[in-house]
Amino acid sequence: MISIPAHALNDGTKIPAIGLGTWPMDDAQAEKAVSEALAIGYRLIDTATNYRNETGTGRGIARSDVPREEIVVTTKLPGRHHGYEETLTSFEESRRRLGLAYVDLY
Repeated sequence: MISIPAHALNDGTKIPAIGLGTWPMDDAQAEKAVSEALAIGYRLIDTATNYRNETGTGRGIARSDVPREEIVVTTKLPGRHHGYEETLTSFEESRRRLGLAYVDLY
């Protein structure tokens, strides 16, 4: 298992210095890569609506034995969804595709 240092943010939250980016994987590739990355010690997983692999990323997280609270999940707002209501809707769609109760960084 690899050991990845963490950086403290201004509010005291810690975020791993290195994470797995899921671009340009499809859902099947993301599911496999995420679950394998978590198994070897990664704790930061990055995806985005525009990557079109949030479903596979979420499946990889669910497949893992790592407790959810130990994983930092980040996804991103696509430019076409800017605006208050659009942002809220886009966030909920991402969270649903990921199959997560919460996202750590958006």
